[in-house]
Amino acid sequence: MGWVTVADRINIGLVCLFMMLWSVSGIGVNWGTQASHPLPPDTMVRLLRDNGFQRVKLFDADYDTLKTLGKTGIEVMVGIPNDMLAIVGGSMKAAEKWVAKNVTQHITSNNVNIRYVAVGNEPFLETYNGSYLGITFPALRNIQSALVKAGHNNQVKVTVPLNADVYESTNGSPSGGDFRADIHNIMLTIVNFLSLSAAPFTVNIYPFISLYSDPNFPVEYAFFDGNASPVSDGGTLYYNMFDANLDTLAHALQKNGFADLPIIVGEIGWPTDGDRNANTEYARRFNQGFMSHISGGRGTPMRPGPIDAYLFSLIDEDSKSIAPGNFERHWGIFTFDGQAKYPLNLGTTNSGALISAKGVQYLERKWCVMKPSVRLDDPQVEPSVSFACGSADCTCLGYGTSCGNLDAWGNISYAFNSYFQKNNQREDACKFPNVSMITKADPSPTDGNCKFNIMIQPYYGSAGWYAQKPLGLTSVLLIFSLVL
Repeated sequence: MGWVTVADRINIGLVCLFMMLWSVSGIGVNWGTQASHPLPPDTMVRLLRDNGFQRVKLFDADYDTLKTLGKTGIEVMVGIPNDMLAIVGGSMKAAEKWVAKNVTQHITSNNVNIRYVAVGNEPFLETYNGSYLGITFPALRNIQSALVKAGHNNQVKVTVPLNADVYESTNGSPSGGDFRADIHNIMLTIVNFLSLSAAPFTVNIYPFISLYSDPNFPVEYAFFDGNASPVSDGGTLYYNMFDANLDTLAHALQKNGFADLPIIVGEIGWPTDGDRNANTEYARRFNQGFMSHISGGRGTPMRPGPIDAYLFSLIDEDSKSIAPGNFERHWGIFTFDGQAKYPLNLGTTNSGALISAKGVQYLERKWCVMKPSVRLDDPQVEPSVSFACGSADCTCLGYGTSCGNLDAWGNISYAFNSYFQKNNQREDACKFPNVSMITKADPSPTDGNCKFNIMIQPYYGSAGWYAQKPLGLTSVLLIFSLVL
């Protein structure tokens, strides 16, 4: 056996420690809260624990959510929304106040295992047109300084979850990876700061988005089954987009002198509705494939070893913006009411299956539908549907979606019911002028996956969250008159 230096022993020890930490913490998950009727935090935390999740990524610092995570041992990444970056980046006092309220208080008083602060969420997306370019790094720097001052810097690390569009390839292969030219300087500033702070680079990778945005994208390359024709990069073969994308980042970091900077995959997943390629079978295939792909700890050609990742996401969110696409409201491995969508073995439960939420409280079994006697060309129908869909959620309607095969009556009724349920089944939420009625007969088709949902009971938290009050009949009529 050759000589082993002290440095070698330290490196070997760190690798072993990382492997042990991975085997304990396993896969993480994103918990988003952009829902009209969120499940109570205690129900959600039980859902996390029942399914063996030991790490969770949040997008804000909701008090009830964090308090409920206390004493669970679950590692938490707490988030600072983009609209707060200017505040904490513009004032050291504001950053210290944020850390005191959202980190220190929960660690010391509620025993919350906070491990990361996510400063912003994909702030350099090209669609933001540079809105956050000048304020993200000041916010990162101030939050880190505040963590150091509060004595948390050894336990709590800063990071900036970034979309994979912050890097690109100059030759179309991972080896050509570098940061986007228009943000190259600010990216190096941030990467250098993360390195000095012993903090990770967090990236969100979505093969689905590539498939959604490019009709010529090879479908099999999005998955992990090995069915795709491999892409060769100087002799290195890539059989799936995830490995190629992550290694493009690894090359970008290496090219700029940060080859050893830790990488966290902050978001990865597949939606189940809202697009022809968003369905439960593809989602199961992708997420199960990803779990199998990373379970062996072999990593990628550029980054061998365990991969630190958070699935996106835990639960569907019916209030998310659909500007990127209707699929945005359907990323959950659980439905809005915490029910498992498909078989998925995370390797964290005895049964090898997802465990649905328990004790969920629903509203009464009744629906709002179109009156059978109403003609489709009734002048009130079209504006009624437009209003209902604009105020509620009709993303399950359309080509290739779960309810894409409904007839005209079914589509209209689905829209009416969505608005009715979102507004807690109040009678005045089913008073579309002379075209709607309340029924206790489930209008869901008996075949297929289309379901006319019954909403869950609204949760009234200590922070004073209340379900949205529906527009009254007079307001609805006024809107109709304006549309017509």
